[in-house]
Amino acid sequence: MRYSSLPLAPGANMSFEKLDALGHQLEALDHALSILGADEATNMAVGGGEKRAEAMSVLSGMYHRQATAPEIGDWLADAETETLNPDQQAAVREFRRVYTNLTCLPTEFVERQMTARMRSEQLWRDLRAKNDWAGFAPALEGVVALVREEAQLRADATGLAPYDALMEQYDPGNRVADVDPVFADLKLFLKGFVPEALAVQEERLRDRPLQPLGGTYPIDKQRELGLAMMAAIGFDFTHGSLSVSHHPFCGGVPTDVRMTTRYKTTDFLSALMGVMHETGHALYEQNLPKEWSHWPLGRARGMSIHESQSLFVEKQIGRNPSFWAFALPAIEQHLGERWSTADILPHVHQVERGSIRVDADEVTYPLHVILRYELEQELVSGRLNVTDIPEAWDAKMQEYLGLSTIDNPADGPMQDVHWPAGAFGYFPSYTLGAMMAAQQWHALEQAHPDIEADFANGRFDIANSWRRDHIWHQASRFSTPELLEKATGEKLNARYFTEHLTARYGRG
Repeated sequence: MRYSSLPLAPGANMSFEKLDALGHQLEALDHALSILGADEATNMAVGGGEKRAEAMSVLSGMYHRQATAPEIGDWLADAETETLNPDQQAAVREFRRVYTNLTCLPTEFVERQMTARMRSEQLWRDLRAKNDWAGFAPALEGVVALVREEAQLRADATGLAPYDALMEQYDPGNRVADVDPVFADLKLFLKGFVPEALAVQEERLRDRPLQPLGGTYPIDKQRELGLAMMAAIGFDFTHGSLSVSHHPFCGGVPTDVRMTTRYKTTDFLSALMGVMHETGHALYEQNLPKEWSHWPLGRARGMSIHESQSLFVEKQIGRNPSFWAFALPAIEQHLGERWSTADILPHVHQVERGSIRVDADEVTYPLHVILRYELEQELVSGRLNVTDIPEAWDAKMQEYLGLSTIDNPADGPMQDVHWPAGAFGYFPSYTLGAMMAAQQWHALEQAHPDIEADFANGRFDIANSWRRDHIWHQASRFSTPELLEKATGEKLNARYFTEHLTARYGRG
């Protein structure tokens, strides 16, 4: 499939030409900011922090001023009447969407919000370690008040409901009216399925006790293993690299993807799964249409789709038994350990109730996300006050996972940085991404029934080709729900995710 960014006759579409030139300027600034940010997390000396922050602040200001200049509104209005090819028309639509969402917040509000978020996040880092909810709550109240104000400003500019307007920043096109029923179906299933999955796991471990994977795995050997898996799955090392950071991430730009992981010498599986996850993000970035790279249209389509690509590689590939038929010889080669799939899969598929979201398995993880999604809607609407969060959190945690955090807010509502940093509307992306990955897997299996045999033989080209055509090369041409429907033939459906979990963890 080919995409065009055809040059126009001089003067024929002057306003679009101005938008096109603006896109090149913004792409260059974004490139610099992205690489500086990735470098800060991986290579920058400690003493470089102050000047790095200053440089990034200046570049961010330049970016914002250029991206929100008043004349852009006139260019957009004119470009919408010009004779453009379909790709250019789509580019104008996405320029318009981005411009509206950048300019709807007054500068003085952005400054107030940034100050409150920074102060809140700083307090959170200190007070979470002290388990001090009472000391932290006033700062969070200030953040929530500003989030409510932001939601209304965005709603007024876009015509969306306030929480929908927040979700739009992360997943264009997703709406509460569509997400709620899908999450309701998933929650109902999981509340019954978690006990079943735990019971099945216990029965299997009685028949075959868990074989310890403990050992000492040098970091350089783990790195070699990760690089081998990245190469096999399709990572392009001429346009990306792997480094180490405190928290794994995928950053940089499509032509220079900066991927990271972290290592434990006593646990190779954690780093390997982290590498798989971030490779999924990287493949998406590396395969976006190059012709559109300087337009908003050429960017990845939001957090849910991005997460679906990382989870596809981590879950549908990396936790698939057929993948381990291919991977175990490589593990023996690089780590000197010989295991069977029967030894490794109980570790790969371990299920456990826990209070910490980032440590959760794929069965219990969605309940953590749904809990936060429900509470933040109530916070944004004003139906829930910050002072009442611990009790509301605990009630849902007990109902969904049978655990209590009422006396331990550090492992309850203080565990995530998202709310202290003001990121409301973001959480749904995690579980929406997992559901979308399962739905994409179903569509791929329908088109290529032997796909698991390909994995067992170390072949991932067909899976990549399908996603390249249906997801990666579409970039931001469509909204999140439209992109999924066009790729899989139907709207988001919880059934594919529940079937995936049942087949892997249930009695089926």
